[in-house]
Amino acid sequence: MGSGRGQNGGGCHPAEARKGRSVFYQGMASSTRAKTPQRGTKSKSGRRLPPKVKSGPDIPWLAVAVLGILVALAIGLGIYAYANNRPTPTPTAAGVPCDRLEQTQVHYHAALQIVHEGVLTHLPANLGIVTDSTGAASCYYWLHVHAANPDVIHIESPANDKFNLGQFFAVWTAWNKNSGLPSEPLDTTHVSTFTLTPSEKLYVYVDASDGKGPQLFTGDPTKIVLAKHEVISLVISSETTAPTPPTFNWSSPANSQL
Repeated sequence: MGSGRGQNGGGCHPAEARKGRSVFYQGMASSTRAKTPQRGTKSKSGRRLPPKVKSGPDIPWLAVAVLGILVALAIGLGIYAYANNRPTPTPTAAGVPCDRLEQTQVHYHAALQIVHEGVLTHLPANLGIVTDSTGAASCYYWLHVHAANPDVIHIESPANDKFNLGQFFAVWTAWNKNSGLPSEPLDTTHVSTFTLTPSEKLYVYVDASDGKGPQLFTGDPTKIVLAKHEVISLVISSETTAPTPPTFNWSSPANSQL
């Protein structure tokens, strides 16, 4: 009679024992795999594993290249437009430059009257003020005329310089050439666009606004120095006697603030 332990006494069947050990070792293997060192951490040997590089989305190199070409093209077109549309430098006229802004350090006014056979010919409006294609002023000669003050020369400069009538006519010529117009000479036989005939004579008057009235000037008119509230009259006449120049009114509404 056996004790029965070999059959039903709670002992494990060899096959069941092997099955149990297989499950156990599988669990151990899974546990071992789960504890594999992550990249970037130290392994059991103490060496740090290289970090794992994550691959992101591919960069659209074609789109980047096209964008770069478009940007370069835009910059090139901008440079080309600037080079072809920048204002043409205006030359200095007889030592009188043309500045982008009006000067305020020195500012006074003189008047010029041109009379041909009794007819007063006014100076062009805005003479000496250069404009761009839009009509905006691009520069101001230090000697110029504003439309609001007919026949008045505005002397505006950054330094206490002296200017003469010849320099004003040089500015007038440079300003004309900027618009494709002819020169404006001043000599014994020419006054602006007028050419004296053999029967005509040029009479030059200077009124210094000192109460003496217009005084006949017999020297070179180009050397007349422009002064505050001075009135210069260039009178072309065929009369045998010197004609009286017209009166210039500094107290008129247009000139009272000058």
